[in-house]
This record gives sequence, structure tokens and C-alpha cells, in this order.
Amino acid sequence: MSHEIIQPAELARPSGFSHAVVSTGGRTVWLAGQTALDADGHIVAPGDVVAQFDRALSNLLIALEAAGGRADHLVTMTTYIVDMEDYRAHARELGAVWRRLIGTHYPAMAGIGVSRLWDADALVEVSGVAVVP
Repeated sequence: MSHEIIQPAELARPSGFSHAVVSTGGRTVWLAGQTALDADGHIVAPGDVVAQFDRALSNLLIALEAAGGRADHLVTMTTYIVDMEDYRAHARELGAVWRRLIGTHYPAMAGIGVSRLWDADALVEVSGVAVVP
């Protein structure tokens, strides 16, 4: 199994994501959207987008690991964001969470602003697809 990162010269240089990822071989794992729910089903750190992103991404990685995968198997990820201005204001801290949990692997990604998530206290939700050897 291999991943090829595609960064077309005709597109702006990506920062914190890849424009395209081509995977060959392996098993596709579709990861459900994860918010900052703890094991008891409660949102952690209401009002703190960084802490919630940390927990949501950690939850996504737990699901991926349970399916036999690792963070570097992610080929795409979508982040749903309730308050885009707050999210952007904390970009450095969010990037530090990413590097601590995932490192320098950047799948194809999108960040989408939404009016709210299923749990009213949730500020972010992440979902993804991985290809596991």
C-alpha cells in the first residue's frame, strides 16, 4: 500500500493539507464524524475550540486504530466548524495539536463552517477516510 501526495503547481501552495492523495492497495476505512465527547457521552471543555479539537481528533484516531490503522493512513479529513473566526484565531494552537497527534502527515482536507453540530456544546467535528494496508 502506498500514498502519493499530489501538489499541482497551478494551485496555491498548501499549508496544513495536501491538494490530493492517491492511494493504492489496502483497505478503505470510513471514519464517522467525531466531536469532543468523552467516554460518558459528554462534550469536554465547552467553549474551548482547541481542547475540543484535541479530543475530537483523538477520538477519530481511536476509531482508526480500532480498525487497524494509523494516523498516516488518513487520506482525507473534513473538519466542521461552528465558529470559523474563533477557529482561525486559534490556528497556531490547533496546528500544535495536529503535530502532536499526527505529525507532519497532511491528508487532503476541508474545513467547513456550520451553524451548529448535533451536540449544542460541540464546536468542531472531524470525519475522515483512511486506506490501511
